[in-house]
Amino acid sequence: MKNISILGATGSIGRNTLDLIQRERDKLKVVGLTGANNIRLLAESAIKFNADIVATSNDNKFHDLKEMLSGYQVEVCAGINGVLEVASRQVDWVMSSIVGSAGLLPGLKALEAGANLALANKESMVAAGPIMKRVAEAQGVKLIPVDSEHSAISQVIRGEERDSLSKIIITASGGAFRNLTISELIDVTPEQASKHPNWDMGQRITIDSASLFNKALEIIEAKEFFGLKASEIEVLIHPQSLVHAIACFCDSGMKAHIGPSDMRHAIAYALYEEKRFNLPLEEVDLSKVGTLDFEKPDLLKYPALKLGFDVLEQGGLAGAAFNAAKEEALDNFLDHKLSFLGMADVVRATMDELSSKNQLSSEVELEAVIDIDRQARLIAKIFVDKF
Repeated sequence: MKNISILGATGSIGRNTLDLIQRERDKLKVVGLTGANNIRLLAESAIKFNADIVATSNDNKFHDLKEMLSGYQVEVCAGINGVLEVASRQVDWVMSSIVGSAGLLPGLKALEAGANLALANKESMVAAGPIMKRVAEAQGVKLIPVDSEHSAISQVIRGEERDSLSKIIITASGGAFRNLTISELIDVTPEQASKHPNWDMGQRITIDSASLFNKALEIIEAKEFFGLKASEIEVLIHPQSLVHAIACFCDSGMKAHIGPSDMRHAIAYALYEEKRFNLPLEEVDLSKVGTLDFEKPDLLKYPALKLGFDVLEQGGLAGAAFNAAKEEALDNFLDHKLSFLGMADVVRATMDELSSKNQLSSEVELEAVIDIDRQARLIAKIFVDKF
């Protein structure tokens, strides 16, 4: 029996993970679940899968969650300490799908407890990739990518020699506004940015997809996961979202990963630790698709992507600062205090401010990551009023 915990069980990735577990209940045991505000779904999942422990990150929801689970043999926790308690339970495999930088400490705690970590929380690698890898190596456990692009990369380079790899192409759908001009992007709203043409995702990641901030995070994550340099990563707009990554080799050969726009493919590949599992997904019919389109992204239209490549060149704490400033800018866009294009302006200004003070070149240690995260958020708040 494989023991499993899911950090972020009520989000899209968490729900899809539980859907896969349901099909293999005789082989997979759910030990711990965490969520935030959707405590009804959290409680229902705990009951359905007979979880041992659940936690809501929202302290104010503790008593409601406790009441919903009254009569069941489930330990109930709340707040960051509750989430860390779930993450620290000894299991075989943990899905880390908490959104944003809040997923960093729970993911580290799961690694320290000796679990193989399936990482859907890209911010952990962006902010603290070297730390994540050090802890995983020290504990002798696996870090397994769950993002569709990074799962695809791991599949197309498997069995290949590193020296033969010339570059990796990561695809981007272009999000909700791929057909709009720069001038048309000025007045778009959070509501408009929250509708993705291909994927069913949470609001924040959907908006990040429309701005390509999500793709900026992914190229940083690719560098950390696979040891790539900026010159070895390329991004192409691919509206169909069927080709998730392409590996290019020194002999001019290329290997592409093609699959449906369904996260259960990447989740299952991680759940079975890079072994294939029979899934109830419709195979891509290329005869019906007909044409696969690719184009270079316009960096004037997608300034976030340029910022992501800048972070690759800077290294150090640049990833942690970039992510924190991005999260602060997105919060203000959602609150209608910042324009869609203004998000990149705030992040750029924050990074320039920190770089001018030589605060991004330090070694990536946990205390430094937490400190630069705090500083970047404070500086970003100041710049919000200027854009």
